[in-house]
Amino acid sequence: MTAHYSHPLPFGATCLGPDRTRFRLWAPTADRVGVELDGAKPIPMLSDAASPGWFEAELACGPGTAYRYRLQTQADGEMSVPDPASRAQQGDVHDASLVIDPNAYAWKHSGWQGRPWHEAVLYELHVGALGGFAGVMQRLPELAQMGITAIELMPVAEFPGANNWGYDGVLPFAPDAAYGTPEELKALIDAAHGLGLMVFLDVVYNHFGPEGNYLGSYAAPFFRDDQPTLWGHAIDFRQPEVADYFIQNALFWLQEYRFDGLRLDAAHAITEQDWLSKLARHVRQHVAALEPRRHIHLVLEHDGNTAHFLRDDFNAQWNEDGHHVLHVMLTSESNAYYIDYADRPAEKLARCLAEGFIYQGDPSIFREGKPRGESSVGLSSTAFVLFLQNHDQIGNRAFGDRLTTMADSRAVQAAQALLLLGPQIPLLFMGEEYSATSPFLYFTSHTDPVLAEAVRVGRHREFAALPEFSDEQKRESIPDPNALSTFMQSIPVRPVSGSTGLTAELLSIRHAHITPRLQNACAINAQAIGPAAVLARWRMGDDTLLVIMINLDQQPVSIALDGWIQPAGADLLFASDGAVDALAGGELAGFSTVVLLEPAP
Repeated sequence: MTAHYSHPLPFGATCLGPDRTRFRLWAPTADRVGVELDGAKPIPMLSDAASPGWFEAELACGPGTAYRYRLQTQADGEMSVPDPASRAQQGDVHDASLVIDPNAYAWKHSGWQGRPWHEAVLYELHVGALGGFAGVMQRLPELAQMGITAIELMPVAEFPGANNWGYDGVLPFAPDAAYGTPEELKALIDAAHGLGLMVFLDVVYNHFGPEGNYLGSYAAPFFRDDQPTLWGHAIDFRQPEVADYFIQNALFWLQEYRFDGLRLDAAHAITEQDWLSKLARHVRQHVAALEPRRHIHLVLEHDGNTAHFLRDDFNAQWNEDGHHVLHVMLTSESNAYYIDYADRPAEKLARCLAEGFIYQGDPSIFREGKPRGESSVGLSSTAFVLFLQNHDQIGNRAFGDRLTTMADSRAVQAAQALLLLGPQIPLLFMGEEYSATSPFLYFTSHTDPVLAEAVRVGRHREFAALPEFSDEQKRESIPDPNALSTFMQSIPVRPVSGSTGLTAELLSIRHAHITPRLQNACAINAQAIGPAAVLARWRMGDDTLLVIMINLDQQPVSIALDGWIQPAGADLLFASDGAVDALAGGELAGFSTVVLLEPAP
């Protein structure tokens, strides 16, 4: 059975038929607006008297037509710009947009309704580093067989040049042409659904990239000049047209492309925080009205540890606290934000496992004593996405170091067992499944040489405060983000002897014993039992007790099992090498994890 899906947008180029397209643009600071079709003389667009700032035209053209908007503004004079709601570009961000027929792709797996959130095992990937949409599609069978249930694409919205992390996007509705066509992205998602895989998209609603964004010239109210951010003036979500632009973008990806969920990047940088709840509720109501049985998942990245969003509107938040404390325990690093986790890290890990966030209104040393976070007590463990690595935590390092190059492999394996067998939702970063050692660097491909140099210098300045980069020569060794070699080094290289055996084993255990019991699971208690050792328990949905003991130090620690577990009645789900014998002697071995499932009382 085949099906066609589209999400009608109230702006942009709407294909009305094989030879008819409606164009609609919000340009409140433009004096005149026209449409250039295939480079011809612009055809005037009419101002909508009922909706000030809107311009519209219905023209005789169809799918494949290249078009630009020709604008006249008092500040910048005459200019030709791409459509801010472009569904595809003829080339790059400065080039013409293309009229797209959203119904051109016939979906093969139209009966797909998604999967429940508690079944998620996320695999974050960079589309360009894996060969574009077609290259990612080739990897899907292997990922599904390994036990991954969801792939998460780093942003794919059109960005300048061919290589970019994606957070410099400026055309949020257009899949980047360097990755493939809209139909190829849909084919990737369709193939994933056929294998039982969910597909998530990382979206950036907190800023636009520095190159190729023309909105400020003809739609000045899109931004507010009283709220500077790291990326320029803040987006003004108080404007109804702006708020709707991003709500429509979320619906567009979920409906027209059939993504199963969205991850909102750096949501703390959105100045109107209440808009996040409005977005979530609007999206859920809209999708439920069309497809009541369909699963849609919304995930936040939010530095504020805003637990209230997780009680009503969002499925989960990336648990940066969990990553940071595990990183400190694995590497002993304590610079920058890691300083907040260096003191009594085992106690902090215990709080993470029992309550989700570590910082729940507590003062932060890194933030000069300012409180951070809200109470997350009582939230389900599945409200948190836990990870040992991701694009930020690898790529924001000067040399893109992976954890496998910084920590003892035995400790990393013990931490991976906690990640994949614990009740929080696990996320792996591409290559992590076979312990890749190749770096993942920060890379761009800006076409403006002045901007490219500014990014390179800014990268050096970012690390200048760290003692190891006080020497200018050391800073000069940091890879140039705009160099092609920087991108090429970031393509994960699978070692000849690389194996996904442990990852597959752990995920097999998770799907057989943990996932079926995750709904309504709740933490009982967790406590530090050594300098880098924790024992934690959860009551699962069927009243069985999940017990995890982990020691990330080389030295064993004494452990009294009485009152915590009943070894005779527990099923041993997993134990690191030598851990069982050590337990028999009253010790938790160094660099080990033990996972047990006790029967219901």
